[in-house]
Amino acid sequence: MEHSLNHAVLRGALHALPVFSHENHGKKFFRFLLEVPRLSGVVDLLPVIGEESLLAALDPSAGGMLTVDGQVRSHNYREEGARRLLIFVFAGSITVEDGEPVNEITLEGTLCREPTYRRTPLGREICDVMLAVPRAFHRADYLPCILWGRTAQELSACHTRDRIHIQGRLQSRLYTKVTEAGPQERTAYEVSALTACLAQD
Repeated sequence: MEHSLNHAVLRGALHALPVFSHENHGKKFFRFLLEVPRLSGVVDLLPVIGEESLLAALDPSAGGMLTVDGQVRSHNYREEGARRLLIFVFAGSITVEDGEPVNEITLEGTLCREPTYRRTPLGREICDVMLAVPRAFHRADYLPCILWGRTAQELSACHTRDRIHIQGRLQSRLYTKVTEAGPQERTAYEVSALTACLAQD
């Protein structure tokens, strides 16, 4: 895996046993949620997809913490006639090891849309960006990121195709989607930046 542009390390507790996700080139992949608490005590439930062989040697029913090393990935799919962006961590390795929770994401990619800058009613500065992070075989992952404070203000002046380097954490956020069937509670995933800057050539 190309760690310099896209590297994710998570350590947390297994929320539920892995379930079958999909099969690709004869390999089976499984999906599970990892519980990773923040310093504030809020717990992020983060989706992980890993190949069957990575899980075969583990005994997830025994408890303990799982450490996942991989990349943040995106996948576009259709649901109820609308396109949705699925965000998850694609595991390169999974190990059982105790220790403090870890949620470390490093990304470098280009802005694929203009930044959206805003202030909350309490005056907090926020900037939303969508980063296109290159992957092998001329593909890319499109990853929503959120910047805060002075970093949000500074990078709001950036433009599409600028290259950005971000270090932060992957977080989950509940929101309500109004549909024809009525309001539905859904979960969005985004990278919350601790630091962000224009990438150096």
